[in-house]
Amino acid sequence: MKKILITGFEPFGGEKINPAYEVVKNLGKIDGVELIKLEIPTVFQKAPKLIFDKIEEVKPDAILSIGQAGGRTSITPEVMGINLRDARIEDNEGNKPICEIIFEDGQDGLFSTLEVRNIVENIKNAGIQAELSYTAGTFVCNDVLYSVLYYIKKNNLDIKAGFIHVPFILEQVIDKRNTPSMTLENITKGIEIAIKTIAS
Repeated sequence: MKKILITGFEPFGGEKINPAYEVVKNLGKIDGVELIKLEIPTVFQKAPKLIFDKIEEVKPDAILSIGQAGGRTSITPEVMGINLRDARIEDNEGNKPICEIIFEDGQDGLFSTLEVRNIVENIKNAGIQAELSYTAGTFVCNDVLYSVLYYIKKNNLDIKAGFIHVPFILEQVIDKRNTPSMTLENITKGIEIAIKTIAS
C-alpha cells in the first residue's frame, strides 16, 4: 500500500475558506493508498517546516500539496518550484518577503517529481478541466513546493513530491463577478484521480 501525505492550506487573503484543505478533508478512502492528511498554515517557512516534520514522522512514499489559485479555471499540477519568496500580500502572520532566496545553496528551480502530464490527462479524461502550470507563483504555495523538493533532494529521500493548484469553489465567487470557479465535488474527484495516478 502506498503511503501518500496530502497537505492543504488554511484560508488566507480575506477568504473564509480555502478549497485546498476543503478538498483534503473531503477525500475518502482510495484503494491501495494510505492517505495522511495535513492542514498547513499560509505562512512562509512555517508551512514547509510542518511538512518536513511530518515526513520524518510518517515516512511517506509521495507528497502532494494542494493550494488555491483564485482566477484559474482548471486543476493545475505545477511543473516546478523556484528558489524565491516574493510576496504581493502578507501571509497569515504578516510576513511579506521581497525578492528573498529560499535556500542559499539551492538550485534556481526544482522540477516536480510527480507524473504531472499523466495527472492532467487522467483528470481531463474524466471530463474535468485540467492543464499544466509552469509557475506556482512566489507566495507560500511556491515556498512549499520548492522547499519540499529541496528537502527531499538534500536528504536523499526516495519520495515523489509535487503541488497542484485548484480554482475557487462556488461559495467563494458569489460576490466576485466573472471569477472562474469549480465545484468542490469536481475538484475532489480530480484530486482523487491525481492520487490514483501517483499511487500507480
